[in-house]
Amino acid sequence: MTTKTGSIPHGPFRVDQLREGDRYELSNGHPIYCAPSGRDHSGRNLSGGGALETDPDVEWAGVDAGFTPTSGTLRAPDIAVAAAGDERGWIPGVPPLAVEYCGPGQDEQELENKIAELLDHGTQQVWVVRLVGPRRVEVRCPKQPVRVLGPGEILTAPGILRNPVPVEALYDRDASHRVMLRNLLQRAGYDSIEAIREEGLSEGVEQGIAESILALLADRDLTLDATDRARILACRDRAQLKRWLLAAARVEDPARLFS
Repeated sequence: MTTKTGSIPHGPFRVDQLREGDRYELSNGHPIYCAPSGRDHSGRNLSGGGALETDPDVEWAGVDAGFTPTSGTLRAPDIAVAAAGDERGWIPGVPPLAVEYCGPGQDEQELENKIAELLDHGTQQVWVVRLVGPRRVEVRCPKQPVRVLGPGEILTAPGILRNPVPVEALYDRDASHRVMLRNLLQRAGYDSIEAIREEGLSEGVEQGIAESILALLADRDLTLDATDRARILACRDRAQLKRWLLAAARVEDPARLFS
């Protein structure tokens, strides 16, 4: 397959000339400036990222991570879902699943070039979340017609995600939280809140959620001290426990769980 940029002469730049934090992508050696995001774009990006990163089958997901399939190509999807790795710097290849958020001022030709490059190099699906006009998600797959899904419909990524993703979870904070809660309970070994009840834990649902928080942190190699563990296990405020459960999927420093 030939990308839309395939006929453009190779530019002068290489991936190894860019440093982490530089606000540029590369397309066939040509630099593309990537502007900072505003409140609307960045907030919805975070909601969608949480819904995908917590899926029980996801090993790794990142925001604005740089992928390099060739020496002159560096692409950073808004959200990428990929295999785990220990690279320092750019990630070789492309992610199996990429998400792009499109708000006011979107350069449509550049978006099409980016999607084409990702699909040409092995990305299985690109989900384009439209933030202008009716909310919708365009599903792009190699050599297939574009599918457009709206509120109330479901996105799937077999072999990448275990669970279906409601369209709204990619841009609506409350919908994203519901998906995250389901995913995090599954990661901790529960199918649902009902499964916790059926297990007959002596302290009820709240105790089950508290233990899920600790199990999730342990799975992410984050360690709490004895005082903080006791604080979680003693809590009987279900709303507070749910907030901690969602935070446990995001924090990198366990000390920030309570902030």
